[in-house]
Amino acid sequence: MKAQFSFYTLISLLLLSSCKTLTTSAPPVVDDGKITVTFVQINDVYEIAPLQGGKVGGVARVATLKKQELAKNPNTFLVMAGDFLSPSVYNSLKYEGKSIRGKQMVESLNSAGLDWAVFGNHEFDIKESELQDRMNESTFKWIASNTFHKTKSGVAPFEKVASSGKESIPETYIMNVQDEDGTRAKIGFMGLTLPFNKADYVRYTDELNAAEKLYSQLKESCDAVVAITHLAVEQDSILARRVPGLTLIMGGHEHDMQFKKIGEIYITKAHANAKSAYVNHLTIDVKNKTTSVIPELRMIDTAIPEDPATALVVKKWMDIGEQNYEALGFNAKRIIRDRGEPLDGREEMIRSGKTNLTRIAVSAMEKAVPTADVVLLNSGSIRVDDILQMPITEYDIIRTLPYGGSILEVDMRGSLLIKVLEAGRNNVGSGGFLQYSADVNYDTTRKTWTLKKRAIDPAKSYHVALADFLMTGGEANMGFLNKDNPDIIKIYPTITAVSDPRSDSRLAIIKYMAELGK
Repeated sequence: MKAQFSFYTLISLLLLSSCKTLTTSAPPVVDDGKITVTFVQINDVYEIAPLQGGKVGGVARVATLKKQELAKNPNTFLVMAGDFLSPSVYNSLKYEGKSIRGKQMVESLNSAGLDWAVFGNHEFDIKESELQDRMNESTFKWIASNTFHKTKSGVAPFEKVASSGKESIPETYIMNVQDEDGTRAKIGFMGLTLPFNKADYVRYTDELNAAEKLYSQLKESCDAVVAITHLAVEQDSILARRVPGLTLIMGGHEHDMQFKKIGEIYITKAHANAKSAYVNHLTIDVKNKTTSVIPELRMIDTAIPEDPATALVVKKWMDIGEQNYEALGFNAKRIIRDRGEPLDGREEMIRSGKTNLTRIAVSAMEKAVPTADVVLLNSGSIRVDDILQMPITEYDIIRTLPYGGSILEVDMRGSLLIKVLEAGRNNVGSGGFLQYSADVNYDTTRKTWTLKKRAIDPAKSYHVALADFLMTGGEANMGFLNKDNPDIIKIYPTITAVSDPRSDSRLAIIKYMAELGK
């Protein structure tokens, strides 16, 4: 028995030894000197809920996309390249006694796991105190390389007030990353904004000069430098040429997807309203000091499920919105058209021509002001960037023109009217492109503007109905259009009673469409 025990013991020991050898013989993880970081990039997002009847977009789907990429790579980050606090259908609404002003966006993006944001020009549409509240509520980081807070005491970086105290919004940010094999890298970031909105509380520095200066500060200490921008794509292209050492430019502003490669630098911009996201895979070879980027455009549609937690936040704000509209004279759920062709509000279409939606908007203004010789509407007031499907509700019109605003009546000389129309024609591709009455035309041969087939007389007075924003001088290339212009003969009182469709262009459109449907 003793011999048998020794034999079996010997066999057991040999087996254990063999297993131990097999277990410990696996090759160790070797640091290959390369690390990949994934950026999920969105930009120009004004809607928290899906569009086109729930088929595309939605912040809850963005949240899922980030989680899907995180499962593949723990070094995954969600980036917002500007324009998300304004304009929004919620900006004219109130919650807990205060104007919402982008609060719904911050709460939704917090839930979605946003990591970084830069200011877009429309972030400065809202009041100074409102922007401060939104920054304080955010759980993500902000980067501001050429936008600063202008106060009575001077100019300084914007500050975010958190529970831990005040923190300045940095001009640059350096992120340390490490992967599972131990490779470490440093990535520098800058955030640039075009100086379009001249709010009193904002001071801009030149975006390109700022980029050159900050890149020179970052390049020695970082393995890669990334620019998150809210610039026109032409400026992004100039940036790539002036700072060729950049690794990647993730941008916004155009609303329609943009993709360019200048030298070795990719410029990526997704579709507005989270209809898509760019998933940019940045690989850094630390040992050889090289970088490479693989950009991938991902459409955000029904193939991506909604993140349940973020979807609850979205639903909360949708319910709050519905409760607010009645006080503004709207019945959000009321159907105003249940048949007919879909209405095209896509920005790529309305900023370069007329669509069935813009024709309805102009006709509604004409109906509201029957004495007008000409109606003018800036395409930038239409922010839906969507095709409105039947049935169309009042809410669809509210979100189509989130700014709202009254219809002003002005008498102006023909010389000024011609100047305005010409500026609008030259604003093709931007929000300053004008929609106007069907009786107005541009004769390309004679290079003259006509009204009812007769040339507009520079000396004659014309009664013009126009979106109130146009009279502020704030539209692109229309700074001359304001109450002090000597060619303005008369400005009529602003109508405020909600019973009058002139008080809000949205009420005018709703009334017009409802009457057409009878």
